Formats: sequence, structure tokens, C-alpha cells
Amino acid sequence: MASILDEYEDSLHRSVSVQQSRASVGIPHSGYVNARLEKETPIFNKQRIDFAPPEKINSLVVSSNQLCMSLGKDTLLRIDLGKPDEPNQVELGRKDEAKVYKMFLDHTGSHLLIALNTSECLYLNRSVQKVRALSRWKGHLIESVGWNKFLGSETNTGPILVGTSQGQIYETEISVSEGSLFSTNPDQYFRQVYTLEEESGPAPVCCLEIERGIEGKFFIIATTRKRLFQFVGKVPEGTEQQGFSSIFAVHADHLPSFREFPANLGFSEIAFYTPKLRSNPRSFAWMMGNGVLYGTLDYSRPDSILSDERVWVYPPDIDITVNKPISIVLTQFHFLLLLPDRVKAVCTLNGQVVFQDLFLEKFGLLTRMIKDPTVQQIWIHTEKVVFRYHVQRESRDVWKMYMNMNKFDLAKEYCKDRPECLDIVLAKEAEHCFQNKRYLDSAKCYALTQNYFEEIALKFIEAKQEEALMEFLIKKLSNLKPSEKTQTTLLTTWLTELYLNWLGILQGDPSQRNLYLDTREKFRTFLSSPKNKDCLFNNRASIYELLASHGDTEHMVYFAVIMQDYERVVAHHCQHDEYDEALNVLSRHRDEKLFYKFSPVLIQHIPKKVVDAWISMGSRLDARNLIPALVNYSQSASTQQINEAIRYMEFCVYQLEETQQAIHNYLLSLYALCRPDSLLSYLEQAGTNPNRIHYDLKYALRLCAEHGHHRACVHIYKVMELYEEAVDLALQVDVDLAKSCADLPEDDEELRKKLWLKIARHVVQEEKDVKKAMACLSSCALLKIEDVLPFFPDFVTIDHFKEAICNSLEDYNKHIEELKREMEEATQSAKRIREDIQEMRNKYGSVEPQEKCAACDFPLLNRPFYLFLCGHMFHYDCLLQAVLPNLPAYKQAKLEDLQKKLAATSQPSKSHHRPKDADTISLGKGQQSREQIKADIDDIVAAECVYCGELMIRSIDKPFIDPQKYEEEMQSWL
Repeated sequence: MASILDEYEDSLHRSVSVQQSRASVGIPHSGYVNARLEKETPIFNKQRIDFAPPEKINSLVVSSNQLCMSLGKDTLLRIDLGKPDEPNQVELGRKDEAKVYKMFLDHTGSHLLIALNTSECLYLNRSVQKVRALSRWKGHLIESVGWNKFLGSETNTGPILVGTSQGQIYETEISVSEGSLFSTNPDQYFRQVYTLEEESGPAPVCCLEIERGIEGKFFIIATTRKRLFQFVGKVPEGTEQQGFSSIFAVHADHLPSFREFPANLGFSEIAFYTPKLRSNPRSFAWMMGNGVLYGTLDYSRPDSILSDERVWVYPPDIDITVNKPISIVLTQFHFLLLLPDRVKAVCTLNGQVVFQDLFLEKFGLLTRMIKDPTVQQIWIHTEKVVFRYHVQRESRDVWKMYMNMNKFDLAKEYCKDRPECLDIVLAKEAEHCFQNKRYLDSAKCYALTQNYFEEIALKFIEAKQEEALMEFLIKKLSNLKPSEKTQTTLLTTWLTELYLNWLGILQGDPSQRNLYLDTREKFRTFLSSPKNKDCLFNNRASIYELLASHGDTEHMVYFAVIMQDYERVVAHHCQHDEYDEALNVLSRHRDEKLFYKFSPVLIQHIPKKVVDAWISMGSRLDARNLIPALVNYSQSASTQQINEAIRYMEFCVYQLEETQQAIHNYLLSLYALCRPDSLLSYLEQAGTNPNRIHYDLKYALRLCAEHGHHRACVHIYKVMELYEEAVDLALQVDVDLAKSCADLPEDDEELRKKLWLKIARHVVQEEKDVKKAMACLSSCALLKIEDVLPFFPDFVTIDHFKEAICNSLEDYNKHIEELKREMEEATQSAKRIREDIQEMRNKYGSVEPQEKCAACDFPLLNRPFYLFLCGHMFHYDCLLQAVLPNLPAYKQAKLEDLQKKLAATSQPSKSHHRPKDADTISLGKGQQSREQIKADIDDIVAAECVYCGELMIRSIDKPFIDPQKYEEEMQSWL
């Protein structure tokens, strides 16, 4: 594997020449085609308004899509840009020579202030047609107005600030609602709050802006020709309607903070950029004599909101004495300067002029430029033409500027939706970091680019930055698609090699211990990453080879665990005699196959722990597969170690209730070998029913015989019902054991007698104990003294069994007497039976003429009838009809057959006057057969009363109405 990686690094070096050849034919270094990135549409797109004013345009203001234009001396044109075809014209109604000096329109487009050159001011609300004079303002030439964006509405301006040409700042409020009975002026009040001065005295207030920061703090910006003042203060909560006098009062004794520049245009103008409607401005641009001061607004600062200030100095083509700038507007990334014959756009990021638009002389000199803050449109007019600029995708090239300024985060922010630009920024950032030796940051950026992989990898290899190379490969790997399997395999294998090299270097340096631990953790995270799992699994053989070539057994085990290759883990521990660790892995992952494979090795060294692990696995392990390990172990182990095998087999038999014959046979062999006492108790506990015994009886018999366990053999003979063999073997052990065997065949008295004779013969002939032989006679009732006598030798005197002979004779006498008594009782019983029969023959019953059949309720004597002892009387045919359905099938068949025989024996004579002799002869001939048939019929039909006998008892659960005829019966009752 190392050779493969070496060959790959060589291929990287060889790719340099290929790269150079590609560059020579114009192939770009990124994955994107080097085409024009943007369609060439200008950011500031000019449009001439199709409007021919009847008179020259004096002034123009726009706000909230409301445009107001002063035409000539006395005409005011108002246009709602949402409805441009419906202009509104208002006459100022001035008869004097007054002209419009300036106009001011608030942020809502509702309030219009018209400053006249006669130091007067007019007011016009969007909802009315009549211009009203502001009498309190008379005598002041208005230069600027600071609108209240927080309290203003369509009918009321709220407290606003007004700047004059004499440097005074006035506070006032205008309302279109009717005033008091004594005043109809729209201006509620008009009071001076401050005077702005320069070194030469009071100076015109060129601009006023009111902004509110955090925590209720207000910032008021006021400019003169050379100075920019800031008034900062809080208006007490609930007193905002009372105006800003308290803020200016703070600076009554000292000047507020200001910025001053030496040059002088004769005026100045400040512009603000507000990103969203009803939000605070974000940046500013102040056009003054020395250039343009621009920056951002930071409302968190305590005394000044101006931040990141920079000055853009006028270039040589702008001479403030000849063609000085007239107006300024500010967009997100540019400020636009209006010159008499052109418009210049300057980028606020780098101060470069990015746009210049020259106007033709036929349009006249440019007069004014203003921006509508709500729709971000820029308006420019001369005395006879109006132009409008649309700002289109102003941020399209901002990323380049930020990139060239090395502000890569901002550059990426402005091209995150344009992958071709983002790739350029990332490549530039990566190169910048590389040049500044920030190799890790460079690697992260390079991994996100489309630059050639070989070129970047070679850069880090030549710089000997393995850590950065690893970072690059990791990031590159994370960006690969699932379908790029070859690249994934290559990067994964290369990273593994790099990690192992790096860990090997760090491990040998004690001073780099912390770095080693950190790198080891990263390597393990890499190996266990879910995204790399499939690739590592498919190439695990190569990874194992790499780990083995570096001798890193620790990570080999770690990797095997991740791959769930527990067999390799356990094998590793066993090879290094780490048997406890191997068993821990087996117990933790509970894989049955691994237990079967490694148990033969583990049980040789840690038998008790292995058996404990087996027991903890319970029924998940098949004990039959563990028997080879136990057999191999028990053949070479001591008795104490064999006890562990017995412990597991007992667990299987008694706890798991295993019924496998191999398990029981093996436990039996262990008992026979080491625990003969337990052997007999096991056999007795297994019972004597061969169908419920789980061990092999023949194998057990042979095993017990080999080890001389005769009692166990006797028990097995009893189970096999080989009682003669059991008794024969038991007599070699204990006569009492033989006696217990002799009584087992309870149903075979002949065999029992034979077994007891064996015991008696053994006692007489082998033990020569007459008393014990006599005791056998008392133990078995089947044995008699005459059965035992042949076993005694001829020289034995009768005195030894005199008593037994006498007892036997007495038993015979008792038996004879018992037989006599039984014969006498039998004779008496026969005599009583004969008497009863005779009595029954003579028994009769009387029937009255009015008696009726119990079944049909007709007179009884009209037809043959039966009389029962209970008193019930039935006609023959009525009784037959009641009994026949309840008779069993075979009795019904027999009754039908008897009736046919009865009808066939004799036919009744048609003549009532036949001779008596002939009738007698006929009766004599057929009497015996006919009477027997009638008796058989009576036995079936009249065996018992149909109302008092068992027939009635058996029919107690039958319904009164046959279920099949129930519906018919129901209909009959309707």
C-alpha cells in the first residue's frame, strides 16, 4: 500500500507538466469556464422622463413616490408616480416677484415646505389644494429642514427642525387641523433652539438630520459650509412631543462636537443610505469643500455616531472654483456626485470612480439631484428636462472589491449565490493564506475550490506541510459525492497512511504528547465517521495491511471494533495472552459464533470466567456446540477444573431445562468420572419413565458398568424394566436394594414371585442365613414355606422353620373354612332367588273397567295393554310409540325384526267358529316360538315405565317442541 501511495505522489509531480501544457492552450485552473461573469448592464441605468415642462423647472423634490416640481414663477406640479397620468397643478397665488428658492418634502410625501427668496415660507399638504403661508417663518430664508420620522404623520409633522441662512436652528410643528379660534396658522409654534457658527461667525445651516439610537438617545446632525455638528442627548420619556429643546440646551455654554475642513464650496450637502423603510440610516456621505467625507453610522457610540470615516478627495478634473459639485446622493456601495454637465459614481469600498455619465449641452446645465429613499430611485433635472436613474444589482461586483481588499468573508457573502465567483474568491483566499503561512486555513479554502487536485496537493507536499495536506484531503473527501467511489477510496487510503505516519512521528517525541493525543482522537474520528464507513468497510483489507505495516496494533483493534470485526479483535487478544480482554469483547457483543470458536482456547486459561460468561448468555448459546471445548478441556484438566464443566452442564439441565441427549450424556459421563454421588441423585431425579428420560439408557448403563457404579446400574435396569438383571446385580450390592427391585413388577405376580425366589435362594445359599430367609417369607405374600424349602440343605433341622410350617398350615385351615362359609352363603342366596322368582310368577294387579291409558287417555281394556308396578298403564301400541324414538338404533332394528317374526309365526283365523281342536293344535305347534318372541319384545318395550324410568330422566334436557317443527307450531297458534 505504501508503494501505491508513492506512485500516486510521483503522478502528482508528473501532472505539473500536464498542468503547464493545459495553461499554454488556455485551459483555466478552475472547474468553471472562464466566460464573462455578468451581462453588461450598467448599475445606474438612466432614463429620460417623457415630460416637456411648459415653464422652466426651478426645483424638484421626491419622497414616497410623490414628486413635486416648481415650474416658472407661480406653478406647482404634484405627481403621484403610482398614477403618473393624473398630475395635480397648484397655483401659489403670488402677485409679487417672489421666486421659489428651495422645496422640502417629508419622508411620507405629505408635507411640502416651499421657501421663497423673499424670506417667506409656504406650506402645502398632499390632501389639500390651497397653499398656506407660514406667518411665523417670515423674515427667515430657509436652507434646510430636519423632519421627524418618529412622530410625523400625514396630518402632523411632529416637532421638526428648520435651518436658516443666518445659522439659526428653529423648532416648529405644522398641522393641517384647524387651529384655535384666534389663529388659523398651520404652524403651531416657531422658536429658536440654537445658532451654528464658524470661525467668522454665524453660518448657513446647510443640512439637518434627526435620528434616534438605542435607549431613547437622539442624534441631531447639522452642517454648515465647512463644519459638521453632532448634538446628542435624550428626550425624557413621554415628552417627545415637546421637541428637542432639551438636547440643544445642553450645549448652550459650549460647542458640540464637530468636524471641520478648510476648503469651502459656499454650501455643503449630506446624504444618507437607509437599507429598509422605517429603519435607521446605515451610512453617510458629506459633500464639502475638500471632498466627500463618508463612513458608517454606529448608534451604540456615546457621543458620535460617525464611524469608519474616510475622505474622498476631489480628483483634478473637479475644480471647485469652476465646476464644483452641486449635489450628492448615497446608495449602498456608491455615492453619486452631480456636476454641471455630468454624474460621477464613486465606490465607497475602494474610492474608485466606477461610473461617469456625461449629459449633452442641449439639455442645459444640471440643476439638482435627489433620491427617493423609499424606492431607491435617483432623480436629476435641468431647467427643462428630468432624468431618472434605476439602480440595478448594485452589489454585482462588490465581491471583487472585497476580495482585492482581502476581506474574504464579505466577498463570499456577496457571491454565495454565484458559484463561479465564489470559487474565485476561495482560490484567492487560499493563496493569500498560503503566502502568509496559514497553511491549515489555506487547505480548508483550497478544498472548496475547483482547482486541480494534483496542483494543490503538490503545493503542500513541496512545502512539507503534512498537517495542512491532511486537512485538505479531509475537506475534499467530505465534499465528494457518493457516486465518486474511486476518489473516495484513494483519499481514504491516503489519509490513513498520512495519519499513521504523523502518529508515528509524534509518538516518539514526549514533548508532543498533547498533540499526539489530539491527532489520535482526530484519526479515530476519521475511522468512525459514518460517511467513511462504507468505503472503509469495502477496503478494510487494505486498511488492515496499512495498520499492520506500521505496527499500530492499538488502532488495528480500534478499527476492527468499528468494522464490527470482533473475530479479529478476540484473536488479537488471544495471541497476546490477553484472555480477560478477549472474554470481555465476547461478553460485550454476545456473538454466539465467536463464543463457539474461541471457547476452546479461553477455557484452558480462565475456565471459571468463561463458564460465567456462558451462563450469562443463557439460552442464546447451544450447549452442544460447546461440548467439544469442554471435552478437550476435561481430558487434560484436574478434578477441580472439571467441576466448572459440570457447573455449566448442570445450568443447562436444571436452569435451561435442556432436553438434548448429548448434553445429558455428557453430564452423565462427568458425574461418572468425578461425582458418583451426584450420578445416582441425577438418575433418580430423571425418573423411571423411559419416555421422559433424556439420556441414552444403554450408554449410561455401559458407562456406569465401566466405572463400577452398581447402584446406578441397578437404577438403569429398573428404568429399562429388566428386573431380573436388576435383582441379580442388586444382590451383589445389598439385599434390601434387591427387595425394592423385586416388588416393582406389580402386575406380574409370577415374575415377582420369581424375583423373590432369587432373593430367598441368595439368602439361603450364599448368606446361609435361615432367619433372613424366613424374613423374606414375611416380606412377600406370594412366597410359601414350601417354595423355599428346596433351597435349604438336607442337614438343616426342622426347628429353624417349625414356626413357619405351623403358620402355613394355619393359613391353609383358615382358607378352607373361608371357602366353606362362602359355599353356604351361595346356597342360601340361590334359595332366596328361587323363592323370589316363584313369588313374581304369582304376583298380579287389578284393573278397573274405567281405567284409561296414561298416554292416549282412552279406555284401557279395549286393546292389549301393559301394567307397571308403579301403577302406570299403557296400551301396547301407545307404549311402543313412546319408547321407539328413544331406543338406540340397534334396539330399534332388533324390535322391527321381532315384530316381523311375530307376524310370520301365525295368521289369525278369519272364522270365529273353527273347531277347538284345530285351534289347540295350532297353538300347540307354535306356542313355544311365539311366546319367546313376545317375551323378547316385552324385554325391549316394557323393560321399564316410560314415565318413571331412565328414559324420562334422559329426556329431561329435550325441548317440548321439536326445533325443526317450531315454526310450524308457532304458525298453528296464530
